[in-house]
Amino acid sequence: MALIVLCIADAGSRVSLTGGPYAYVGTAFGPYAGFISGLMVWMLGTFAGAAVSTVFAGSVGLLVPALGTPTAQAAVLVVVFAFWTVINLGGVGLASRLNSVATVAKLLPLLVIALGGLFFIRTEHLAWTTAPAAADVARTSLLLIFAFAGIECALIPSGEVRDTARTVPKAIALAMIGITVLYLLLQIVAQGILGERLATSTASPLAAAAEASLGGWAGTLLLSGAAISMFGYLGGMTLAMPRMVYAFARDGFLPRALATVHPQTHAPAAAVLVQSALTLGLALSGTFERLALLANVSALVLYLGCALASWKLRANGVTTEGRTPFRLPLAPILPWITCLVIAWLLTGLQRPEWIAFGVCAAAGSALYLFRSRRSAA
Repeated sequence: MALIVLCIADAGSRVSLTGGPYAYVGTAFGPYAGFISGLMVWMLGTFAGAAVSTVFAGSVGLLVPALGTPTAQAAVLVVVFAFWTVINLGGVGLASRLNSVATVAKLLPLLVIALGGLFFIRTEHLAWTTAPAAADVARTSLLLIFAFAGIECALIPSGEVRDTARTVPKAIALAMIGITVLYLLLQIVAQGILGERLATSTASPLAAAAEASLGGWAGTLLLSGAAISMFGYLGGMTLAMPRMVYAFARDGFLPRALATVHPQTHAPAAAVLVQSALTLGLALSGTFERLALLANVSALVLYLGCALASWKLRANGVTTEGRTPFRLPLAPILPWITCLVIAWLLTGLQRPEWIAFGVCAAAGSALYLFRSRRSAA
């Protein structure tokens, strides 16, 4: 992720256009590459939203045992997506405020266990007795990319940021260092408290660690905070991803009906309904790991494009308003090292996941070709 972030920082310091990775790759390699990058952002958001919703339903089932059955969890998902769909049909105002409340509410429980749990670590639980196989590391690393994905969404409004050559690299560095430190603390605390039990605490490992160290109230607090966090995340995805569907329809890649907006709220109503139905369908049909891996391969292909764009933009001497771009360490070779690491991570994918991703990418390419030929005609 450090390699990926350095490449994104370099590209972001050279292109001050709204769109983030879509703009970086499009500027470097042209409209088709830019469209594929936009498609990867949409696939990432869609699969990630479906993956998180499955964990949300499981967390609700742990908080309320009566909702722990598969039928009840499916009903929970239907209600949640219906709620956020109705909220987003009313416009961005209320949806944004609710998402902000959820964002604040999720931090306190994480900090409680990350800092308070340090006093309950058993050092023998942190002893390393065997080294994992390289293939297992690749597969697990591929899944863990899911925990860092999302930085590309924050870069989409780059065209509205002042002094991108300095602001974008600094913001990315602060965000990634902060989140990495938090993740390391949480992993060390969970491993140090639970030991071998961590491998079997698949439903809610952090809640199990909180309960084992601080008591039942801490486990409930963390589980509630996680549910609130995921609830807000689903609201954010229901707000953001329909705008991608709307943009594709506006540009002729999808039916024009999906580009209509409500006359009063100005919300892309048709796109909201279609995107919510699609994400709900994926959530009901898949597991977290499979959906997360599909989201991750979309993210990695997007990051691969950003690494190549960093090299291309630097080779072409592209800069923003004459400002000095980010000083990329080992600039001539770092993008290529990043590409090699991404290629290694992708070896963790299994055949069904490659097929699913390939079908989505092929469908997107067909849409682009159809639209290009229709425009030429």
